[in-house]
Amino acid sequence: MRAYRRRIRRRRYQRTCSCDDGPRTVTAPAAPKLIPKGLLGISVWVEVLLDKYASYRPTERLLGQWQLLDFPVAAGTVAGGLQRLEPLFRPLYEAVLARNAQTSFAHGDETRWSVFIEQEGKSGHRWWLWVVVSRDTVAFRLDPSRSHTVPQSHFAADASLVFLVDRYAAYKAMAQVQAGTILLAFCWAHVRRDFVRVGKGWEELKPWALAWLRRIRELYHQQRQRLTAVVGSAAFGAADAAVRQTVAAMHAQAATELADPQLRRPCRKVLESLQEHWPGLTRFVEDQRIPLDNNVAERHNRGPAVARKNYYGSGALWSGRLAAMLFTLFATVTLGRLNVRRWLTWFLQSCAENGGGVPEDITPFLPWNLSAERRKALMRDPADSS
Repeated sequence: MRAYRRRIRRRRYQRTCSCDDGPRTVTAPAAPKLIPKGLLGISVWVEVLLDKYASYRPTERLLGQWQLLDFPVAAGTVAGGLQRLEPLFRPLYEAVLARNAQTSFAHGDETRWSVFIEQEGKSGHRWWLWVVVSRDTVAFRLDPSRSHTVPQSHFAADASLVFLVDRYAAYKAMAQVQAGTILLAFCWAHVRRDFVRVGKGWEELKPWALAWLRRIRELYHQQRQRLTAVVGSAAFGAADAAVRQTVAAMHAQAATELADPQLRRPCRKVLESLQEHWPGLTRFVEDQRIPLDNNVAERHNRGPAVARKNYYGSGALWSGRLAAMLFTLFATVTLGRLNVRRWLTWFLQSCAENGGGVPEDITPFLPWNLSAERRKALMRDPADSS
């Protein structure tokens, strides 16, 4: 028998299609990534940033909540991502600092902030978070020093403004203050605390302290009446005269009491401080932009003070810089009556669409440059068009 091999040749068909047919499968383009090849999307990063730098909560608490929702995210992933996001906010932060420094009136304050790094020439980890609040910006600066060089370097050498602060000596040592181009106004709330301390510390001096506290209360009341009256009206004239009369009476009372050799040392110390700072304490009489106290700056420092109790500060220099940047940006956006979540989502989405980098033109993202349409879309209450 003769053996043979059978070969089967299958007919091959070549599909041809016209351009009108189009592809068989159509897929949507992938969503742009804020961090190229990163695991987390923009909405996740928005939650992380707002929770830590607007709600002042430690990241571990947020990640613990996500774990309960079957959404586990590693702390290292978040920390590494935050470090990569830090450069994105730097241009916006610098723009806010520049505008803030050009103001003609500002509030200033400082509070401690820990940065757990070793720095040559510095012992310990206590740094300082300085804040300057203008009409439309809030600027935080993180610095290892509490010296006058920090606020001094924030403003231009020839800056001209009124700076409302507490009585900390660093502000008085600023070169611009020494030159007379920056005029310091001082806070009556701090003066009031002096009298409260005397009243609580010496029972026999309590009537004396209460008398001065009543004078300060009356000053606040009269100043409120002056501010609510229309300039030039009869009501304004009466309120203005009352403020000036109260200020003059307080000055005369302090001088009379200081002339008494029997005045107790705690009382004398408080009144000497009052007289030393009198020009700055009474600058508000002629300049209605100046409030009686520096509570505006202290309220802006309250959030970071809560944060340092919740997560103790920053574990790296980049982390401290990021905190100062986002405290600045979130406070400035809020000051403009904008919804921080909407603004942050818009900015991060724009960064993602730019390949994970800062858009070439950052000016549209600055609150004072927003178009009317964009401002309405970002406002906390879209129905409010004021």
